[in-house]
Formats: sequence, structure tokens, C-alpha cells
Amino acid sequence: MDVVARLHGARKRYGDTEALRGVDLEVPAGRVLALLGPNGAGKTTAVQLLCGLRQADAGTVEVLGGDPRQPHTRRQLGVTPQETGFPEALKVREVVDLVRAHYPDPWPTDGLLSRFDLADLAGRQTGGLSGGQKRRLAVALAFAGRPRLVLLDEPTTGLDVDARRGLWRLVGEELAAGRTILLTTHYLEEAEALADHVVVLAGGLVRASGTVAEVKGRVELTRVRARFAVPPDAVPHVVRSAADGDRTTLFTADADGLVRHLVRTGADFSQLEVSPVSLEEAFLVLTAGEACDDRPAEPERARS
Repeated sequence: MDVVARLHGARKRYGDTEALRGVDLEVPAGRVLALLGPNGAGKTTAVQLLCGLRQADAGTVEVLGGDPRQPHTRRQLGVTPQETGFPEALKVREVVDLVRAHYPDPWPTDGLLSRFDLADLAGRQTGGLSGGQKRRLAVALAFAGRPRLVLLDEPTTGLDVDARRGLWRLVGEELAAGRTILLTTHYLEEAEALADHVVVLAGGLVRASGTVAEVKGRVELTRVRARFAVPPDAVPHVVRSAADGDRTTLFTADADGLVRHLVRTGADFSQLEVSPVSLEEAFLVLTAGEACDDRPAEPERARS
């Protein structure tokens, strides 16, 4: 599989904090890779290295066969940073035209505004936009130059549900057009809906990588959910449980053994459901306690 961007042994320190501690990461061509992790995991630092905004203290950074700090490489990138500021007096159309001017073959202005539901805002100054409208503009600008690789750092923060799902549709269209997308997000259902591959960062290290199914399989847990007349107590094989009204979810490494125990002990239950854990549930297990864990550990290679 072709790789369009990679970090190899990447390290980055800010004062006493080592944001990345020898990270290996590969972004496969024509796919969506979701980079996940709790706050402080190193996600934004990794994105900044890949788009040339920061330089690694050690290790190598390669994007589209070159150095992302070089202009000819960066012209092939589109980026939505986590935080974006626009000149408040400029109109939306003017901002789009300004960004388009940096690329040799950009999207037509009207087409880009229409695709991202910004046509009605084209004549409005950016200082008068709502937070969600500014975020839509920031994402639109990442695609303005028809880039080969798009880096989206928390792109749907501040968007309502309809706008978020609209962006998901556009990502699918761009993927079909042959673009490669690296996405960071705190919305785990977003990663599960969009990503071909997932890399989980915690404490500046790669904790898991692979397809969504492979990452979920890393935790080796199954979700058993049922409506119990009396909440179960001291059930074997249960790693943790969560109550939601009169329904209880039990997470277990032995679903068969758990169900047999419930039947054998005469537990009063109904509406039994047995299903794999979600990506969000796997993420919580993989990153539990890692956000503040500064113990050295051997990084795992992020496979494509």
C-alpha cells in the first residue's frame, strides 16, 4: 500500500513536556486515517509536524515524498487547524479567493462555497460569522486547492448534527476523488463512520493501530446488555458495568460464560443483547489513565 505521509521515531518536547516520544505513523494513500487520543496525547503536535508548522526534535517527517516545510510540498496539502482566525473585515468570498491564489489548480470559488453551504454567506464579513459558520469556512479552505492530502484537526467542533453529517458526506466524496485524509476528532462515532484506519495516541505514544475492527479487537471485550429486575451483583467475568435506567451493560472477556452464569443462577432478565464493543468503549479502555501517565514505554509501530 502506498504511503503519502509518515512519522518515524518522531519526538517533540515543549519545555518539560514531551508531546511525542518516538512515534511511528503512516498515512496510507486514498484512505481516511483517524488519529485519536485524549487531551494532551500529542495529536495536534503530530498534525503540526506533518503540515510543516513545527519541526521534530528527533526522527523524520516525510509528506508526499518531501519535506512539509518546503513550499512545493505544502502546495499539495490542505489543512484545517484546531483553531483558526480570519481577518474580521474580509468577506467570506475574499478569504476563499485569498487561499485559492496559493494553489495552481484550485476549486472554483462559487463551487467551493456551494459545496460547503457557504454561498449565502459569501458577502458577509468573517467577523460576523457564528462559530459553526467559521468552522465550515475553515474546513472549506482545506479543500480549496484540490490537495492530495488533507489534514483535519477536530474539523467538526462547534458544528450541529446536520452540519457534521454533511461534512461526513463531503469527506466521502473527496475520498472517492482519490484524496487522502488524516482526521483528528473527539467524536468517536465520527471516526467509526469515516475511518479506514485508526491510530490511538496516549501520553505521546502509539497505543493501538489498525482498522476500526482491529482496534476494537485489541481490548478483547464484548458488551452484554439486558433489562434486569434486580441489578446483578458479583457477576463473574465482568470487567466493568454501566447502568442506564433499568438496563445494565456488562463488559466481559467471556460473554458465553457470563450468559451461562446468569441462566444458571436464575437471574431475572429480559431483552438480552450481546454485541462487540464500540470504538468509543475500546478507546476508553486503551487510554485509561494514559493522559497523565509519564512513565517511559516502548512505542508500537502504527501500521497501515
